[in-house]
Amino acid sequence: MMLGLNRKDASLLLIVAILVALAPIFLNPFPEQSGLAQFNAGYPDLMQRFVIFGIFAIGFNILFGLTGYLSFGHAAFLGAGSYAGVWMLKLLTINVIPAIIISTAVAGIFALIIGFISLRRSGIYFSILTLAFAQMSFALAASVLTPITGGETGLQTALDDPRILDGTNTTGNIPAPSIFGLQMGDSFQISVGGWLWTFNVGYYLSAIVMLSAFYLAIRIFRSPFGIMLRAIKSNQQRLNYTGLNTKPYMLACFVISGMYAGLAGGLMVSMDPLAGAERMQWTASGEVVLMTILGGVGTLIGPVLGAGLIKYFENIFSKINDNLLHKWFAFMPDGVEDFIVSIIYPFVGKGWHLTLGLIFMAVIIFLPGGLVELGQKVASIFKKKGSTPSNNPNTEPAE
Repeated sequence: MMLGLNRKDASLLLIVAILVALAPIFLNPFPEQSGLAQFNAGYPDLMQRFVIFGIFAIGFNILFGLTGYLSFGHAAFLGAGSYAGVWMLKLLTINVIPAIIISTAVAGIFALIIGFISLRRSGIYFSILTLAFAQMSFALAASVLTPITGGETGLQTALDDPRILDGTNTTGNIPAPSIFGLQMGDSFQISVGGWLWTFNVGYYLSAIVMLSAFYLAIRIFRSPFGIMLRAIKSNQQRLNYTGLNTKPYMLACFVISGMYAGLAGGLMVSMDPLAGAERMQWTASGEVVLMTILGGVGTLIGPVLGAGLIKYFENIFSKINDNLLHKWFAFMPDGVEDFIVSIIYPFVGKGWHLTLGLIFMAVIIFLPGGLVELGQKVASIFKKKGSTPSNNPNTEPAE
């Protein structure tokens, strides 16, 4: 037992920690010396989004994966956490720790209010209610609550912000979010084998928070509370017939899920102290649904993989243009090169959504369990190849 986890879960946590620690190298295939830096997808902003949206997806999966309740309004908690975080950076201190804590708490309170109303219904009615609340929140942030949210221009830090705990600003510049004297945008470089790799402070702060959130999700999945949530997903009506009140469990799960979204929002503004109403739009809620389904609903590592796939895929394919395609296929005859580029180009660059849609369709049709199911199938193939048949005729094959 390690940190209260069994051997399998501890191994999973260790694997995720290793992947997250090495992500700056995995997501940085074109170092500056390679001459391809203009196509680099491993810049700090992408790496931070990878882990931040991983937190968002982990929290969403606690609700959707364990209970089967599909929320189309989780972006409301992401936006509420973002606004709360910026206000803490403006009023209290530029240190990101209070902003992250308050963002999580505000999103939890917001989720408590919305969940108390929405959970009176289930199925598609619950989904529509959460979508309605999210869109109302978007409308309020974009227009009605402009003095608080900044309206369409968004809310951001300013030079004359009071920052009670920091004292008077004497630098003449808007201070950047920081932690223990290190700015979130600070980076340090390490030379490995003649290649120069850049590591970002903000990324590793987000990575530590994500690993903590992942560990907490494991404990929730394995706890009696998690078992009760699975029972609700299996047959909530039967539980109600036994006299068990399932509403407190559902509301607690909804609040926890919303707090994960608020935590992600707080980390977003810690990296870039700006919050806009677009963060509450239905498209943001739909994105986290895609992440969870692509990775594997109800699995532990699935949402993390789904978030990484979409964010990394988005940045890779959106940067590929016709000039780069012509460079890749320059070894071919001119006519063949132009033909191949004309076929591929609609699926990259501005058309990357088309490719994502095709991948999503393929996953739904052939891999309902998402990337986790794909990994399990690949592992089973290698396991079969590595195993030797028994010479004992009385031995029956394992099911």
